[in-house]
Amino acid sequence: MKQEEKQKILKAGEIASQIREYVKSIVKKDILLLELAEKIESKIIELGGKPAFPVNLSINDIAAHYTPSYDDKTLAHGLLKVDFGVHIDGYIADTALSFDLENNEENKKLIQAAESALKNALGKVRLNKSKTTTSQIGIEISKTIENNGFSPIINLSGHSIEQYELHSGTTIPNIDDNRNLSLNQGLYAIEPFATTGSGKVYDGKYSGIYKLEQEKNTRLPTARKILEYIKEEYQTLPFCSRWIIKKFGPASLLSLKQLQQQGIIHEFAQLVEYSHKPVSQAEHTILIDEKEVIVTTG
Repeated sequence: MKQEEKQKILKAGEIASQIREYVKSIVKKDILLLELAEKIESKIIELGGKPAFPVNLSINDIAAHYTPSYDDKTLAHGLLKVDFGVHIDGYIADTALSFDLENNEENKKLIQAAESALKNALGKVRLNKSKTTTSQIGIEISKTIENNGFSPIINLSGHSIEQYELHSGTTIPNIDDNRNLSLNQGLYAIEPFATTGSGKVYDGKYSGIYKLEQEKNTRLPTARKILEYIKEEYQTLPFCSRWIIKKFGPASLLSLKQLQQQGIIHEFAQLVEYSHKPVSQAEHTILIDEKEVIVTTG
């Protein structure tokens, strides 16, 4: 890895770490999710980064992929996950933390279980002849969560990260995946999810979060203009309808639908726990290079 690339990765992580503290200062019960998302995204830009994806503000049984729409009236409540990313020229820091907004003991224990699982998993990552494997991390996460009396989400996972690629290929499981892939030099997000439920998620409603799937021509002038903007501004990173509407107005929703129907962009689904029980999340990004393991978002 070139020194310039490493510096951008570390800078993104430094901003993300500052945002984590900022989030703790502004999250409160009944704040509009829209207000919260826009404050976080604006603060990322103020500190010199760009959002690597729309801020996810997922409540209770929604484990991931809820970002407010442009006219969203939802208020923060329950067990809230705040998952956000920062990038510098496509070099990403990805992190998440959870909040109990009900003074609920079970929520607090769920949050502690995810945080403990993350801490223990990070402690497993090492540099030596016997490299850490994905299975070792998964075992540590599931063991910690289960010892706290909860279930890990088995079909959600951490991931490797590359420039402009949030999920770049390697899966970091929350259980033993029996694959034993070594964590070589690179950038990785480790993100345990804990629940009182069945431990699986399904695809729920569409999220309004999109990703450029393939580049091809579209004949519709407005859709073509929006596509050019997506390619220039986000490249292969996720974006949301809220951002597009802010730039092009509410009528742009039709163009997004047209681009989706053509297979040019893909819309992600919200990820919902099967038994509709609350889910907690904790996440940090780590950089493994030839000399050290760095928690970039810590």
